[in-house]
Amino acid sequence: MENQTTTPKQIMLNYGLILGFTGILLNVAIFAMGKIYDPHWSMAVIGIAITVAIIIMGIKQIKQLNDGFLTLGEALKTGLGIALISGLIGVAYTLIFTNFIEPEYFTRMAEVQQQNLLEQYPNFTDEQLEASMAMAEKMTGPVIAAAMNIIGSLFVGFIISLIGGLIMKKSDEEITSI
Repeated sequence: MENQTTTPKQIMLNYGLILGFTGILLNVAIFAMGKIYDPHWSMAVIGIAITVAIIIMGIKQIKQLNDGFLTLGEALKTGLGIALISGLIGVAYTLIFTNFIEPEYFTRMAEVQQQNLLEQYPNFTDEQLEASMAMAEKMTGPVIAAAMNIIGSLFVGFIISLIGGLIMKKSDEEITSI
């Protein structure tokens, strides 16, 4: 029998898949509760907590793979790899969701945004409301949603892996200087 060695790419792929499918499960739960257009803030907190936990577990796995050593670069690469794979899975889910499950998603979301604007700013004129909605319409749609999903995923992954990497880093130089 061959010894199977785990590579950093496999770790990124495995944890990215776990994070991506966990995100899908969270979104399906929000949809099942009927809160897809107005989710409770706690869902965002749960999503961030899951993201932090999974990215940190991936970085910790890389550190174990390197016999307890970890550079900040390795932590960033791992965290961004996990976030990218998760973001791509999120994009695929969003495309399936908005094209097949809830094809009127962007239209209904625009209506919710318009209602929220009217509640927050009751003195909005019709021209201001139309201008705001025109800008919001330009920022919605599958292409912009996909781009924002990936950019957001990478940004969050960068922040988490930066903090986690700074906390967990350990190099040969630190050992020999003691």
